[in-house]
Amino acid sequence: MLRKVLRMAMLGLGMSILAASMAIAKANAQVKPGDVITPENAAKVQSLVSPGVYYMVQHGMQMNIVPTERVEWPPPYMDATEKYSSQVSLTADHRSMIGYVAGQPFPLIDANDPYVAEKIIWNNVFRPIQSDDYDLRYFDCQSEYIRPGKEQQIIDNIEVGHYAGYNLVGRTEVEPLPVDPDFKKTGRFWLFALYPVLAPQDARGMGIIRFRYADPKRGDDSWDWNPGSRRVRRLNESILSTATGAQTFDPDHYSGFNPKTEQYDHKFLGEKELLASVHAAHSPEVTCATDGGASACPENWEARHMYIVEATPRRDANSPGALDKKTIVYLDSEVWFEPYIDTYDQSGQLWRTHIYWLAYRDRPVPDARIAIYPFKRDFVVGAASIDTQGNFSTMCYLPGRNTPEHECWYINQGAVDKEFFTVRAMEAASLSGH
Repeated sequence: MLRKVLRMAMLGLGMSILAASMAIAKANAQVKPGDVITPENAAKVQSLVSPGVYYMVQHGMQMNIVPTERVEWPPPYMDATEKYSSQVSLTADHRSMIGYVAGQPFPLIDANDPYVAEKIIWNNVFRPIQSDDYDLRYFDCQSEYIRPGKEQQIIDNIEVGHYAGYNLVGRTEVEPLPVDPDFKKTGRFWLFALYPVLAPQDARGMGIIRFRYADPKRGDDSWDWNPGSRRVRRLNESILSTATGAQTFDPDHYSGFNPKTEQYDHKFLGEKELLASVHAAHSPEVTCATDGGASACPENWEARHMYIVEATPRRDANSPGALDKKTIVYLDSEVWFEPYIDTYDQSGQLWRTHIYWLAYRDRPVPDARIAIYPFKRDFVVGAASIDTQGNFSTMCYLPGRNTPEHECWYINQGAVDKEFFTVRAMEAASLSGH
């Protein structure tokens, strides 16, 4: 019975996705597939994107409007959703959840549910884009000022050897399934690592490891490695929402909106047909020539059905306190990944926006030989973090354009195990340089 209900729900969602172009056309008859959006006609999409994305269009980011296309979940993830979702519920305080094993926790979203915001955010935590493990190898980022109509002026070149994660809960494709036995001993939901930094030279060898726990009152554990002092430092949790140095990404936004769920209050702002880039034409992604290299353009944008949730940091003993006053999360209701996120400073002014370009295919790059899948899946091929007050951006290319590892994304292929997420492994990679 549940399988039939889910299939019908997904069919209904697909129909709403396919109808999104019509809804946008009705809202603004001048925006249609084939249109090219530039600063000169940016006003056409003002109501169809977030304020942060609109800022980027005004400052040179070009959009190519294309027809809406469906995105299917990986079949193992869909099977897990059908098998386990009926046993999942929110806790008594409606902040956390119980009964989760694998798949999507809350596949049947009701906008009238008083706790719909919490359910949407938990769906974002356990999303279909990667359920078991991932290893993004050799990617690069460039930090630059936003310069409409001018050449790129690079402030910093950043290269990283590995961006990797391992989920202990919610596994659907790689043994152990569906839960790693280590979860009962450690209570860790997932492990994350970014190391070693290969460039710039003054940061070479640096890295970070992060653990997320199921206990709603236990914050993340994280450590970084400094090759100069050859010391491991335990990080204060508040640092995870803070960008440092000549770049604008912080760990809480490396992959969409990723702070600990229970440390935020959530408010459902509604659902709307908006534009997003989820069928990107380029991999590796292209450098935008019309905004000083601050984004990826020209790229395909299409009408998508999105849920909009406001996330406000809690100010209590169990929350570190983010610098942002609030974050507006725009979550694609089919992909279950946020194409963009806007954050606001303590005065309520737009401060930062994060934009993600996704591709939907059976391999991360057209000529892949190893990272090939029996079904299509989503890959984040570009990500930009923009300081709208400082007119500054860090644009990341996933895969990198000039790296020794061309295929880049290895998702749910057992490419990393728990040993990779140890200080010992991070130190060894720093010393070896890869």
